[in-house]
Amino acid sequence: QVQLVESGGGLVQAADSLTLSCAASGRTFSIYVMGWFHQAPGKEREFVAAITRSGSTAFIADSVKGRFTISRDNAKNTIYLQMNSLKPEDTGVYYCAADEQAWVSRTASNYDYWGQGTQVTVSS
Repeated sequence: QVQLVESGGGLVQAADSLTLSCAASGRTFSIYVMGWFHQAPGKEREFVAAITRSGSTAFIADSVKGRFTISRDNAKNTIYLQMNSLKPEDTGVYYCAADEQAWVSRTASNYDYWGQGTQVTVSS
């Protein structure tokens, strides 16, 4: 198993930037595909970004492409979500997740482990 803890959320203004972190503990971190998901109030959890085990390839949702970047540091057992040009619609809880499968999935139900989430609020 792996335990995930997100941090870095907060209240920001539109057009600001924020970096989220997700620290992992437990099993070897580098065996997991890692992802970020966003859940807006009253809505389902949706895919934001994912990154392969080595960190060589990243996948970004169209809705945030060009604004958000995912990265990972396997030596630090941590992934990051750099969020730029934030918009009010980016408001919600951001979750990191770990997937034991080798391929990258954009489907939340395919991920095996989840953090508790970190709140991001973007004011207009």
